[in-house]
Amino acid sequence: MNVQPSQTDVQAPAAKASSVKDIEVDRNELDRSIADFVDRNPDYYANAFHTIHDTTAGIPRTFNWAAALFGPFWSAARGVWGFFWAFLILEIIAWVQIGRGTWGELGADAMAQAERQAARAEEFLLQAQAARDAGEDPSRFETLASNLTRAAERSRETAEAAAADAFMILLSGLALLVVLRLVQGIWSNVVYEKQYSRWRVAPGAVPSGFRTPNIVFGVALGLVIMPLTVYRFTIENIPDWLTAFPADPDHYGATARWLEAVIDDAARSGAGAFDGIVLVVRQILDTISLALIGTPWPVIMAVICVFAWRAAGPRVAIFTAAALAYIALLGYWEIAMETVALVGAAVVLCVVIGIPLGIWFGKSQRAYRFAEPVLDLMQTLPAFVYLIPIIAFFGTGNPPGILATIIFGMPPVIRLTALGMRGVPESIKEAATAFGASRWQLLKDVELPLALPSIMTGVNQTILMCLSMVVIISLIGGGGLGKVILEALQFAAKGPGLLGGFAILFVAMVIDRIVQGAFRRADHR
Repeated sequence: MNVQPSQTDVQAPAAKASSVKDIEVDRNELDRSIADFVDRNPDYYANAFHTIHDTTAGIPRTFNWAAALFGPFWSAARGVWGFFWAFLILEIIAWVQIGRGTWGELGADAMAQAERQAARAEEFLLQAQAARDAGEDPSRFETLASNLTRAAERSRETAEAAAADAFMILLSGLALLVVLRLVQGIWSNVVYEKQYSRWRVAPGAVPSGFRTPNIVFGVALGLVIMPLTVYRFTIENIPDWLTAFPADPDHYGATARWLEAVIDDAARSGAGAFDGIVLVVRQILDTISLALIGTPWPVIMAVICVFAWRAAGPRVAIFTAAALAYIALLGYWEIAMETVALVGAAVVLCVVIGIPLGIWFGKSQRAYRFAEPVLDLMQTLPAFVYLIPIIAFFGTGNPPGILATIIFGMPPVIRLTALGMRGVPESIKEAATAFGASRWQLLKDVELPLALPSIMTGVNQTILMCLSMVVIISLIGGGGLGKVILEALQFAAKGPGLLGGFAILFVAMVIDRIVQGAFRRADHR
């Protein structure tokens, strides 16, 4: 009986052959891509990458002899700079151990100390002999000489023990170097394969190939860093220029005098403008202070508690009442309200100036790129540094303290406002424009409402950062609770310092809870 093969049986081998052919084509294309990436030894790296790709668990069964022999310099040649720096630092440690065990003067410090102690003991013995010749009691000098002699013997034993450890230190350095080279040989292909994967996604942004400039740069770094570091940690008497930069004190004095002259000239020439700024800040501060301090305290306390209830709920209102009671019962009411006035004046100016700037920076990428370094400087520069020009230009007291607080607290509201403006979808703006919205209507009715969560987060961060400056501005004559903390620090008064610190904490928590609660309620509407 003849059985005719079905059409499926005939097509199965053909489909299988076609699939194998497709796999071979894909592998050939991958090999060509790897060859373009590695530049040299493409066959070796193609096999290594395929092995790594096929390994599902454990250490891949590949070993890069070039990486094991040349260490970090292989990484430099291949542009694997993270691998280069990590193992360059680790190999420096190994070479330091090798240097200490080979030519390092181990125990030299202890031996020098022993010699100094022995010389001092000899001096006491001479003094004892002089006292004996003079008919005086030499026992005190003899006791001191005996103690120093025993100390010198212990120092010599320490030096001898350190010198005896030289061989073990040498072996530990060699062992560490061998282990590091083995690790580089085992894992270099894995790291290089990951770099290849990133290169396939972004060819222009990821280093590839075998680059001679990279080798030169890596070798130059190694020749500068390794010998100097090993020399520093293995030789006792090293030149002073290697441990301390050969700076000229005259440069410091001349630069400081020049800066003082520049600041003094600027302060004199701009005295009118600086006085005007201080006057504006003082008017805002006096207005807020009059409202908070001049108004009877039951009224202010009731208003704050009701506002907390309406903005954040009953729990925050109860906490606010308890915090205000703590502040009032300990006699901090007026200075706490002065603190709130300082923070309020700073926040008002930060918001009035920061939000328009944030809107501008959100719409103009060029303006934001110009302002970003300034914002970074405002946030990263320590507050104690810019207090100096604040004093030079604006004097001391609360208004200059507010200006210092503005410098510290304004960047968050500017950055987050700009972020919120850039986060408004273009499609929504295009739709509003298509319906005839003007630029002002687009800003007022579309962009600002959509960016409002980010803007309010920036306002909240600005409030808390301004409050954190309370203690610092007390250094230049600022009032409020910061003055309490400063006095407690000056006189090491632990009790008053802790009580004032808790008062600042409660003021910060009340403000934060109210603002955060208002945000949450607005989001739920």
